Amino acid sequence: MFILNPALPTPIYRQIQDQVRRLIAGGQLLPGAALPSVRELAEIHAVNPMTISKAYSLLEAEGLLARQRGKPMTVAEHPPPHLIASHQLQTILRDTIAAARQLGLSDAELIAALHAELNQDQDHE
Repeated sequence: MFILNPALPTPIYRQIQDQVRRLIAGGQLLPGAALPSVRELAEIHAVNPMTISKAYSLLEAEGLLARQRGKPMTVAEHPPPHLIASHQLQTILRDTIAAARQLGLSDAELIAALHAELNQDQDHE
């Protein structure tokens, strides 16, 4: 279900959070769907169980996951839609900034490119 890469600069727990948000937002994880157990994910990915638990707890605090004692963590029945969208955008922006830095673009060049794309998009409406 999850693709975790310890070589990335993003911590593992954040990779899990981002992927859960995307799966919920994209409809691959529906309300009430059970997530893999902490132990199961930790074994599959050779990750400390506390890392998985931290990601799940943070997602629960955001209102995206629900915990029921003795049962698997599930997707909340009514995840806040604005929260999902804002986190998706935040992830996309982080990736874009990282790509711009790798390309050697300055902040001003990145902002100028964003403005140009926004203007081009408005011209097509």
